[in-house]
Amino acid sequence: MSWDLYFRNATSGTVPGHAFQTQLPELASGQTSLIQSHGLTKTLGKAEKLVEDHLAVQSLIRAYQIRGHHVAQLDPLGILDADLDSFVPSDLITTIDKLGFYGLYESDLDKVFQLPTTTFIGGNESMLSLREIIRRLENTYCQHIGLEFMFINDVEQCDWIRQKFETPGVMKFTSEEKRTLLARLVRSTRFEDFLARKWSSEKRFGLEGCEVMIPALKTIIDKSSEMGIEYVIMGMPHRGRLNVLANVIRKELEQIFCQFDPKLEAADEGSGDVKYHLGMYHERINRATNKNITLSLVANPSHLEAVDPVVQGKTKAEQFYRGDTEGRKVMSVLLHGDAAFAGQGVVYETFHLSDLPSYTTNGTIHVVVNNQIGFTTDPRMARSSPYPTDVARVVNAPIFHVNADDPEAVMYVCNVAAEWRNTFNKDVVIDLVCYRKRGHNEMDEPMFTQPLMYKQIQKQVPVLKKYADKLIADGTVTLQEFEEEIAEYDKICEEAYARSKDNKILHIKHWLDSPWPGFFNLDGEPKSMTCPSTGISEDMLTHIGNVASSVPLEGFKIHGGERNP
Repeated sequence: MSWDLYFRNATSGTVPGHAFQTQLPELASGQTSLIQSHGLTKTLGKAEKLVEDHLAVQSLIRAYQIRGHHVAQLDPLGILDADLDSFVPSDLITTIDKLGFYGLYESDLDKVFQLPTTTFIGGNESMLSLREIIRRLENTYCQHIGLEFMFINDVEQCDWIRQKFETPGVMKFTSEEKRTLLARLVRSTRFEDFLARKWSSEKRFGLEGCEVMIPALKTIIDKSSEMGIEYVIMGMPHRGRLNVLANVIRKELEQIFCQFDPKLEAADEGSGDVKYHLGMYHERINRATNKNITLSLVANPSHLEAVDPVVQGKTKAEQFYRGDTEGRKVMSVLLHGDAAFAGQGVVYETFHLSDLPSYTTNGTIHVVVNNQIGFTTDPRMARSSPYPTDVARVVNAPIFHVNADDPEAVMYVCNVAAEWRNTFNKDVVIDLVCYRKRGHNEMDEPMFTQPLMYKQIQKQVPVLKKYADKLIADGTVTLQEFEEEIAEYDKICEEAYARSKDNKILHIKHWLDSPWPGFFNLDGEPKSMTCPSTGISEDMLTHIGNVASSVPLEGFKIHGGERNP
């Protein structure tokens, strides 16, 4: 074929797939020199420009896939960039003059380009104008979701993620899904408000600023249940634990509220721990799928990430006893704070066990509640890596950063994360970029150490109001329906509070993360804690010691390395 004709046809506007022509018979030398003298050189220049422009567009697409997250709008406070680097990559088209980086011009914006096979932004279209290519890339990679996945050394996995996020129109929700999301946000927000009203001077490590975590976890559980998961084992630090117990695992509210009573007595041995350390086990019907689901929240001390390997061990044991070799029935979900995720070595160690044949639990979903602060420490003083989640890159886990003030983006990311775990049986990280409305606990005053951040937080409109206003404006719900939803949940809380006053004794069985069949009697009290003597006589111990330290055979030559000097 003639590349000359191919490029001339393509330059004149012919679709590249139809620009091919069989080579024409050899032209006479006189004609050849005539064509050359009448602008063939110019045509070849255009052809070269066409090839260069297509290569430039391919590079541009790849730049967004790799570095688009650096300019994504992730911080609900609008203070920080997506990471600590605070730079705008030169190969992202953030302004028109950046086109020059690729040798492209403003006049090229309306030219149509063939899309490479490494992108799904075209949907059913194989060609798009440069203007539309840039718009779609910005919508996918630079809005409220920041994707880190191009470091994964598996083309199938990268393509899977690209298809989930790049395909036009994927992030669409039905009215029913939006209403469910709003109802879950109502419960998450009003639960914290209720505790704040009733026990204003009590520590509770509230979830304000990341209320979206509750619908996020429920979405992960719903999607996983839909794909066959029967048992979810969770581990988490303090923040939001009471809310998770109430609205995800569905612990009775009166059991939680009576924990705040200073006159509460511990009825059983081992129950004298603070409420935001305790665990829970519950079996119920998942409303979204109408299937049985068992949820377990493992008890956790103050060393926030110490629970990670405990959860994995418990998950591994459950999978072993169920014969669940591929993790199709049992899975683990770990919640983290941003500073602890980056700062505690046990996180890195747990990641490195995640894919070992004898240890793997076939993929864990990690959810980072990224308050952008560690106790009182600014992220820049807390870690060296751009993101707190960079530790997960060592095992090729995709990382989905998402602005926690965009509930629909969070829900979409959670659905994809659950599908990823089910498809590839590998870890995945959801980084909920949010803020912490109050201090480290409700007794701390954060204005002392972070005045600029907390001035902005005081101006912040809560995510529930933002989302409710959006749904009311587009007609998905009415103001009356929204107010009725709030009133209904407030009533549930008040009634549970009234019942909690009658419950002055804590039974530890209500707070265990395993059922321990046979451990309790029919009344729910532990069986006798006494046990028979397990000791043996001194003569027997002496005999064992002598035999263990003696030479087994006469004339037996002991290895020199075993002798004492």
